[in-house]
Amino acid sequence: MKIQANHSGTRSIEVSEAHLQTIDKYSLLRNLIDSNGIIDEDVLDKLKLNVRSMLGSEAGKDKQLLDLCLDVIYNNNMKAFGLHQLILLYIDWKRNQETEEEADPQEVSD
Repeated sequence: MKIQANHSGTRSIEVSEAHLQTIDKYSLLRNLIDSNGIIDEDVLDKLKLNVRSMLGSEAGKDKQLLDLCLDVIYNNNMKAFGLHQLILLYIDWKRNQETEEEADPQEVSD
């Protein structure tokens, strides 16, 4: 999957299923956006700082987290617009995951 990284559409960032799973695993987008709902460079910096502190801890030994940083979060093309697109992609992906879980016929319920 690709996200558009700038308004003109000349730059994009490749986001994989593993990247989205890592975002979910570490809840990287939770409480990231302030009450004003605006995604700007400060929000991107906050994400980078959160991830940087995780990389310094035990979670930093996770290859998927490191891959997410190298491929997406610290990508040279990642700006506030790209983060907004990543958040939208994650929301859509999460919604699809929940729909698939609800529709799973092998799930046992009492």
